[in-house]
Amino acid sequence: MYRVTLEGRGDFAEWRNAARAFLAAHVSPREIDWRLHSEESGLLGFEEGDAVPSFDSTANISVPSSFVPLAQTVICHSDPARFALLYRLLWRLVQDRALLQFKSDSDVAEARKLEKSVRRDSHKMTAFVRFKEVDLPEGEVGRRRFVAWFEPDHFIVERKASFFQRRFTDMDWFIATPKGFARWDGQTLETSRMAAEKRVLNDETEDLWRTYYANIFNPARLKIKAMTSEMPKKYWKNLPEADLIPELILGAEARVLEMAAKAASEPQLFHHRLQAAAENVAAPVLPDADTLEGLKHEAQSCTLCPLHCKATQTVFGEGQSNADVMIVGEQPGDVEDLAGRPFVGPAGKVFDQVLGETGMAREKLYVTNAVKHFKYEARGKKRIHQRPDAGEVQRCRWWLTREMDLVQPKLIVAMGATAVFSLTGMNEKISDLRGKPMPMEAGRTLFVTVHPSYLLRIPDEVRKAQELKRFQADMKLVRDMALHLEASG
Repeated sequence: MYRVTLEGRGDFAEWRNAARAFLAAHVSPREIDWRLHSEESGLLGFEEGDAVPSFDSTANISVPSSFVPLAQTVICHSDPARFALLYRLLWRLVQDRALLQFKSDSDVAEARKLEKSVRRDSHKMTAFVRFKEVDLPEGEVGRRRFVAWFEPDHFIVERKASFFQRRFTDMDWFIATPKGFARWDGQTLETSRMAAEKRVLNDETEDLWRTYYANIFNPARLKIKAMTSEMPKKYWKNLPEADLIPELILGAEARVLEMAAKAASEPQLFHHRLQAAAENVAAPVLPDADTLEGLKHEAQSCTLCPLHCKATQTVFGEGQSNADVMIVGEQPGDVEDLAGRPFVGPAGKVFDQVLGETGMAREKLYVTNAVKHFKYEARGKKRIHQRPDAGEVQRCRWWLTREMDLVQPKLIVAMGATAVFSLTGMNEKISDLRGKPMPMEAGRTLFVTVHPSYLLRIPDEVRKAQELKRFQADMKLVRDMALHLEASG
C-alpha cells in the first residue's frame, strides 16, 4: 500500500504529478491511500507502506482532452475523496478512452457532481462578493482601495481571481476567504492558498445601498424557497442588505395589498401626458373609393399597422367583382408577398387543386385575406410566417369590410381562425364552427373551414390524407350552396 499526502487546496499540479508517477509505475487505485496534509504530521510527499517501485516520471501518458478540465475543476472541491476518484478515472481511461461519455457510470457521475458543485460555488462568488472601501493612510494619494470577505465551499479563489481582476481593474482590492485570498494592485494579481482573517469594516455607501434595496424590493415576486436555495445563510450574513430581509418578508403581504389598492385608484406614471398626446394624434384618413380597383389602389399606401414596414407590398383581393362567394384567408405568405396576389403559394396550390376536384372555378370567386400585409420573422435568408395579432387584424378589418360592401357576396368562406375573428370577432375553435353555415348581417351566410396551409403542416401522411378529404368535403358543401344561390338568384 502506498500513501501520498497532498496539501489539497486546489493545486492541480500536485495531484497530477503524483498520479502520473503512480500510473507510469502501473500502481492500481486499490494500492494507493490518498491523504490530506492536515491529516498527517509528516512532510508533503510519498510515504512507504511497502517498498515504492521505481517508475519513469517522464513517461508519456495520453488521456482524452476532456479529462483535464474536468480534473482541474474537481481538484478544487473540498471532498477528501476527490483524489482517489480522479485517479480511478485516470486508471480506467487508459483502458477505455470513451469512459467519460457514459453518464451512468458511478465514477463519472460522481465526478460530474463534484464539478457542478465547484462551478456553482464559483458562480456564487462572482455574484455575492461585496467590496467595502477602506481609507488610504493619512497623507497618501493613490487609487481607491477595497476589501471583500467571502466564504466559499471549495478552493475556488485562484480560479476566479482573474475574473475580478478584469472586472475591477481600475481599483485596488483584496478578497479574503477562509480558503485563500486574492489581491490586485493595478499591476500584479497575487493569490494565496493560506486562510485569511475576516476584517470588520464600515462603508458609508452601505446605508445608501440599503435604502435603494428596500425601495426596489418587490413583495409581489417574493419566493422565499427560491431565495434560500440560491443564497444560503452564510452568503446573506455577509451582505449589507441581509438584516433588512426578515422585515421585508414579514411586511410583504401588506405591501402587496397596498400596491393593489393604489393600482386600482391611481393612474400610471405620466398617464395624463400620454392621454393628452393621444388626443392630439390625428385619426387616420381612410379612402372613400367606390370601386374595387380604386380601393386596391388606396390600399397600396396603407399604414394602419406596423406590418407595412417590412412587407414587400399590399396584397389585395382579386376575382369576380360581384361574386356570390367570397373566400377569406389569413394573410399573404412569402410567395404572395412577392407576387402581389393572394393564394398563389403552396397553400394556394392546394386550394386550386381542391377547387378543380370539386368543380368550382376560381375566376367566379372573390379571394382575399383578413390581413393584407405579410407578417414574418427573418431567419437567415428565410422569412418565417408569423400569425397576425388581434390588433393587426382589427386595423385591417376596415379593408375587408369595404371589400364586402363592394362585392356584395352572399356566401363568405372563412378559412382559419384569423379569418373567423376578423369577420365575427369570435375566438372559437375551428372544430366547433367548421362545416356549419351561420347567418350574418345583410342576409349573408358564413361557412367556416380550415386554411389550406394547415394541411401542409401535418407531418403524418395518413392523417394529412384524411384531413385533405375533410377539406374537400367542406368545399363540396360550399359548391352546393353556391349552386343553390345561383339558382335562386
